[in-house]
Amino acid sequence: MKTIRYWLNLFSAAVLFVIVGILAVTLIFTNRWTQSVLHPPSRTPPTGDLFKTEGIEFESVTLTTEDGLDLAAWYTSPQNGAVILIAHGYNDNRPESIYAMFVENGYGALAWDFRAHGGSDGGMSTLGYYERMDVEAALDFALAQEGAEHVGAWGGSMGAATLILSAAEHPEIEALVADSAYPSLEDVLRLNMPVKLFQPFVLFWGEYYSGAGIDDVNPVGIIGKISPRPVFVIDGWEGGAMAMNSPYRLYDAANEPKEIWVKDGIPHMGMFANDPAQYQSKVVHFFEAWLLNKK
Repeated sequence: MKTIRYWLNLFSAAVLFVIVGILAVTLIFTNRWTQSVLHPPSRTPPTGDLFKTEGIEFESVTLTTEDGLDLAAWYTSPQNGAVILIAHGYNDNRPESIYAMFVENGYGALAWDFRAHGGSDGGMSTLGYYERMDVEAALDFALAQEGAEHVGAWGGSMGAATLILSAAEHPEIEALVADSAYPSLEDVLRLNMPVKLFQPFVLFWGEYYSGAGIDDVNPVGIIGKISPRPVFVIDGWEGGAMAMNSPYRLYDAANEPKEIWVKDGIPHMGMFANDPAQYQSKVVHFFEAWLLNKK
């Protein structure tokens, strides 16, 4: 009997040891994974070399957020009375080609590096939650500029998702182009952390370190509030867009007026590079119709 009890105790201790070990490994792995997402690797600020090559006038400006961060930005005054806010994606910075596209068509442009990106302050990215303060700083700056009678917005990926959240709260954003936006932060979590066992731990660490709830970044649940202002949903139908059904879920959730342009076989944020001329035609026409009343 003592022998049996001995082996049962040994077996129980071994099982407990394995369970504790698995839990410890899970906590350590998910913590590090979450930290790597919240703190993207440093990225060299954009140079503006394309503008110098093409003779595009711009000035470097600094935006200050409500929570005291300085954001590196570019600004060009409008020739047609409309300024476009340009919000880049996660682990990226100010997109020179998109900026040039708007300026070359007479629009003013304001592009900035989100917090914890490029040349801006901040050590943490929340993929849309605190980034709304970055958009507010940009919007306030644009509205204060001479000749800025109308404000539209273009966003890519995280920038598009953040602008959806911001536009729902700020009617001063009169028209929005959302390129490759994700439906929700929960969708992004499931896509990038497919192991279901790890997902609750990632969620815990993310909310613990950021102070933001995952449900607070939910573009698909918010986009309908932008109406009666127009939304143009753009995406390539490949990879994550298909897995999350991003463009069609966002389009279906939006209220009129709304437009959608989806193209097969184009990767995330690849629509502009695939056909710059067609992209420019569609996006510029959208803003001409809704900001300049050229319907």
